Amino acid sequence: MGIVNSVLNTVFDLLFAPFRGMNPWLAMLVVSLLAGLLMIFIYKLTSNQEGILRTKNLIKARLLELRLYKDSLGTSVRSYGGILWCNLKYVGHALRPLAVMIIPILLILVQLNSWFGYRPLEPGESFLLKAKLAEGRDPMQVNLEVVPSPAYEVETPALRQLEELEITWRLKARDAGRHEIGLKVDERSLTKSLAVGGKALNRLSPIKPGGGFIDRVFNPSEAACPKDLGLRSVEVVYPEARLELLGIRFHWLVAFFLLSIIFGFALKGVFRVEI
Repeated sequence: MGIVNSVLNTVFDLLFAPFRGMNPWLAMLVVSLLAGLLMIFIYKLTSNQEGILRTKNLIKARLLELRLYKDSLGTSVRSYGGILWCNLKYVGHALRPLAVMIIPILLILVQLNSWFGYRPLEPGESFLLKAKLAEGRDPMQVNLEVVPSPAYEVETPALRQLEELEITWRLKARDAGRHEIGLKVDERSLTKSLAVGGKALNRLSPIKPGGGFIDRVFNPSEAACPKDLGLRSVEVVYPEARLELLGIRFHWLVAFFLLSIIFGFALKGVFRVEI
């Protein structure tokens, strides 16, 4: 998974490089357009286009039949049954392309969350640093500490939570820039990225994952913690970001799905795709 993450990170870094410092809506429009095109092509290549067209025509015929023979109870019942059956067939035609889309769309969403999901900390802003321990480790016994640095200030001692297997500190960001939070785990060193200030659009890595496959899939922006350290993750709790339009604040996921669907339906006729 490390190679896949590295390739995807590079692709999205290059894609968004021209938009750094610009309004994030510009980048969202471009990536939504590209995602809409990707979904259109996947749908065209993996679906039964003739079957979809035939099923849609049958539905239209049944609807016309309902209008023409609305006074005939028997014909109306048969027409409703035919419409229901055709709708089931239509859903069946859509299942295969949707199944194929799941993996690429999931990987895209994970990448977009790194760019649009959070905002960098401001200089002087406090934040939480959380280290989650692997099963079987005792937070009261683990020798885990934050290494002092000019980039941040440790405001509170470690809060060790037995039930959550978690150790938490409150830190304060100091200078703007890209920094590393140093940690010592049983006399071994570990770092976690920290973003303070910077441009409107930038990749952030809230979580440094453990060695699990799923953790690495959903947290691709930073190398995983070594497995033998006994850590499930190390997290910097960044504030959530929102896209703003006409005074309304949108979650990026809502904006992405709406725009990609709009672009997809707008372009389906151009590429002669039956949906």
